[in-house]
Amino acid sequence: MLTACSSADDDDTSPDSSADGTEGSSGEVVELTFQSWVPNIDQAVDAFNAAHDDVNVTLETVTAGPDGGYATMQSAVQAGNPADVAQVGYDAIPDFLINDALEDITDYVGDSADVFADWQWQTGVFGDRVYAVPQASGPLGQFYRKDIFDELGLAYPETWDDYYEAAKAIRESDSDRYIAAFAFNQAPWMIGLAEQAGASWFSIEGEAWNVDIDSAETAKMADFWQRLIDEDLVKIVADFSNEWNADIQNGDIVTWISGSWADAILRGTAPDTAGSWAVGAMPQWDAGESVSATWGGGSASVVLKGSENPEEAAEFALWLNSDPESVSILTSVGAGWPAIADTSQIESLQEDPEVFDFYGGQDIWDVFAESDANVDTSWTWPPLSSTLFSSLTDNVKAAVDAGEPIADAYAQTETDMVDALEQRGISVNE
Repeated sequence: MLTACSSADDDDTSPDSSADGTEGSSGEVVELTFQSWVPNIDQAVDAFNAAHDDVNVTLETVTAGPDGGYATMQSAVQAGNPADVAQVGYDAIPDFLINDALEDITDYVGDSADVFADWQWQTGVFGDRVYAVPQASGPLGQFYRKDIFDELGLAYPETWDDYYEAAKAIRESDSDRYIAAFAFNQAPWMIGLAEQAGASWFSIEGEAWNVDIDSAETAKMADFWQRLIDEDLVKIVADFSNEWNADIQNGDIVTWISGSWADAILRGTAPDTAGSWAVGAMPQWDAGESVSATWGGGSASVVLKGSENPEEAAEFALWLNSDPESVSILTSVGAGWPAIADTSQIESLQEDPEVFDFYGGQDIWDVFAESDANVDTSWTWPPLSSTLFSSLTDNVKAAVDAGEPIADAYAQTETDMVDALEQRGISVNE
């Protein structure tokens, strides 16, 4: 876990299995269980089952995140009755590894690296072994109510300075209206903002981790949002809450910086606003730049330790995330930006009337394709990301509630992470 990710060694891999024609030696159909939180991902599972006679996959829906599905997955591994395949975030893979909860699937998928975008593939590679098949990234963009911007005569905010001016105009236009929510409950959102500001919180040097959460880049971002909070230009509300959902529907929250998968959430949460939304790139710190980031990196399919059929499970994970029909379904239902390197064959990226019509005819995938290409792929997720997420949200909420600078919350989070890593026996550079 202390070594940097590296490509799988071809000498240690065997040709990828196809999972498309042979039954087990007993001639019986192999039964697999797949855990995921993505709405409507059952469509991709059904497509797999329809195309395979030898393997049948049953979907179990779990809650996303460390307090939901991840806890369930790891408890099942410890109890000896895990699901076979599970969806986990890129940020969580190190956590699962240090808890010995993942199967090494190098022998089954190790020669498939070229199928995927290199940086996404590498999120599941440690040393020369493969522990995950990447599914999709979450490149950030800004969903915004174009009708309200047009009504107020506002140009799209290309920079954060523009964003601040737009925030003032939007706030002045209606006593209930805000440019955005300050989502203190979403660590991946706050981390993505820091990443886009140029921060690099974790890196490996020698045999130890560097932790630099309380950096100048983070402080720049935190101070900007502090100004918005102090001037009552953003609403302090947890996103995905009932209040937030209502604000999205009635136009009291006008923008949402989120991952590409958020498209499906908007369409499901606020169907009556169809035609009112558009998507743009994240505002930039310096005019003319095109720096992007991700919401939690993205997610992958892993084979949980103790699966009775790890080969078939790995083959399903590979098919799910690389078969063009499956990837097209995943994109359409909101799984994120495809991890495969060649997206030209993905039908839903070329033409998706349901999606495009919701955004007034805009092909929003052009925005996210550019965003994904501009992500800082050197960002490294540490062990104990669940500790990082909980510490950050707790500290930021406490700062906001107390009227204290949120920059202090990031400093406290650095202290918390260093302590947590050292308590687990993981070396940290001073």
